[in-house]
Amino acid sequence: MSAETSTYSAYKRFFLLSRPYTGRLLVGILAGLISAGSLLGVYQQIPKLIEAFEADLGVKESVSQQSVVPVPRSVDQADGSVKKVSTIQKWMDEFGIQARDDSGRMTWQFLVVSLVFLPVIVIIRALMIYLNRYYMKWIASRVVRDMRDSLFVNLQRQSLKFFGRTDVGRLISNCTNDVSLVENIMSVTISELTLAPLQIVVSLAFIINYAYECHVLGVIFILLLAFPMCIFPLIMLGRRVRRHTRTALNRISDVVSRMHEIFTGIKVVKAYSMEDHESVRFRDMNAHYFRHYIKALRAELLMTPMMEAVAIIIGCAFIIVCYALDVRLSQIIAIGVPAVFVYRPTKQLAQLHANLQRGSAAFERIYELTDVDTSIKESKNPVALKAFDGKIVFDDVSFDYGDGSSFRLDGMSFDIPKGSVVAVVGATGSGKSTMSNLLARFYDPVGGRITIDGHDLRDVTIKSLRSMMKVITQETILFNDTIASNIAYGAGEVSRDELVEAAKKANAHQFIMENPEGYERVVGEKGSNLSGGERQRIAIARAILKNPPILILDEATSALDTVTERLVQEAIGRVMNNRTVFAIAHRLSTIRHANLILLMEKGCIVERGTHEALYNAGGRYRKLCDMQVLD
Repeated sequence: MSAETSTYSAYKRFFLLSRPYTGRLLVGILAGLISAGSLLGVYQQIPKLIEAFEADLGVKESVSQQSVVPVPRSVDQADGSVKKVSTIQKWMDEFGIQARDDSGRMTWQFLVVSLVFLPVIVIIRALMIYLNRYYMKWIASRVVRDMRDSLFVNLQRQSLKFFGRTDVGRLISNCTNDVSLVENIMSVTISELTLAPLQIVVSLAFIINYAYECHVLGVIFILLLAFPMCIFPLIMLGRRVRRHTRTALNRISDVVSRMHEIFTGIKVVKAYSMEDHESVRFRDMNAHYFRHYIKALRAELLMTPMMEAVAIIIGCAFIIVCYALDVRLSQIIAIGVPAVFVYRPTKQLAQLHANLQRGSAAFERIYELTDVDTSIKESKNPVALKAFDGKIVFDDVSFDYGDGSSFRLDGMSFDIPKGSVVAVVGATGSGKSTMSNLLARFYDPVGGRITIDGHDLRDVTIKSLRSMMKVITQETILFNDTIASNIAYGAGEVSRDELVEAAKKANAHQFIMENPEGYERVVGEKGSNLSGGERQRIAIARAILKNPPILILDEATSALDTVTERLVQEAIGRVMNNRTVFAIAHRLSTIRHANLILLMEKGCIVERGTHEALYNAGGRYRKLCDMQVLD
């Protein structure tokens, strides 16, 4: 696809998004039409004033045959001869106002009317320009707002596989830098795109019509033939602007991504004294972005000087041709004024073209994200789960991530009856967390199926499925909000008493109230103001408040000290009551009472049974227990 086609397609999609705001769009376009049309009043008044001043300076009637405007004939001499009457005088006679007095001088009435007429036109034009720009910028900003909303919603729908292979910093850059660039460009561009072309058309129409009346069309055709020279710099430089802008946006994405990584892992950077190394690396990346930004800027800024140079050359040629053809100064002025109004919006279009190319590069990156779809798909007629009454079944489940890695799950088959506890143990990378992700349907199996009460998870609505579950992981994620908001997250409308009761069951109420702010304390970025155990207990309180029938525990206590682990285990014990639990365990002491323990190696179940049965069998499970000095 060519650059021009790509740019056209990008902006076509943008303007299609403005359909809900058609009313405002039409008002803006109408205001632009009126503002452009008002120029005709200004252009028509200029020749009249010039003619009147020529008469005031004593221009003879014999010369008036070359008048700025065609002069009709009328018979009003005493001897019946024909007297030439100017258009301005005929126009004023209709309103009872004479342009000249008996001595041939301009009348004060004519001067007053002219000086009132022009400001009125200018005021109307200014008002219409304001309305045009306001409504067009409003539409541009609103459409960009809708794009940002759509982008965020679409990104949330993507699968975990998408986020696993996509840099979060790059996504943030897409949602901020790219969208901001589009918003800044379109808020200016869309109003000028509806205003500048109309001004050019109206001005050119007047120039051609006026030149025809004055028999100087040859001069205008010379100008029109030279006009395409102004377009050449736009095409040549516009491609460079677009290319370098896209590269610059990619580089700033790298900069934002690196900042995100460093600030997220700042403890590691400081622990290994890598501040200087990271500073050098960041400066190099930032310099790379700067180089491409400057290349795009050079090409963009070069457009206007090149157009001005071409315009001056054309202007000089116009004066030379006018001199050679004996065109009067008054005619040159009458053509020159609207010609200036042609040049100014044409010059604006040069800047708009550069902006459009910059915006096109940003649009392409945004549409790459809005068009991507890795979301987990629901069936055409999914079933909404109302309750969990039977069992969960893994039926010969196989899975791989499809990224070329050797990891995969093979032939996973087991049942999780309602109210039972099924625990999964094994070395890191054996597939334990993958199984929990399949159960929560963050991924779909590539073979076999997982059912809940006989329904394949792929035939169940995702919302109803996840409403039945709560996941508590080792890495607890809290939002930079109050403790109360984090506990109530996902639970809907709950009372403070219910929230406090959940915190008490999670062994969290005491440490919450030790702080003067209590439940209104802000936990910080990812819960940084709390310890690991405190974060876990907040997450458990959240699970208790949601009250799900199915609980997934993903190594929830592996990173805690012994005292904190005991508090968390007590809380987990409460939340496990009367629930179906799928537990991934690192410390085997936490799953001794599980109804079923699955030992995994390299994506396969190698041992299964209760703790006593597996330990007494003297296999791999016993070796794991002995390594941890199991009591």
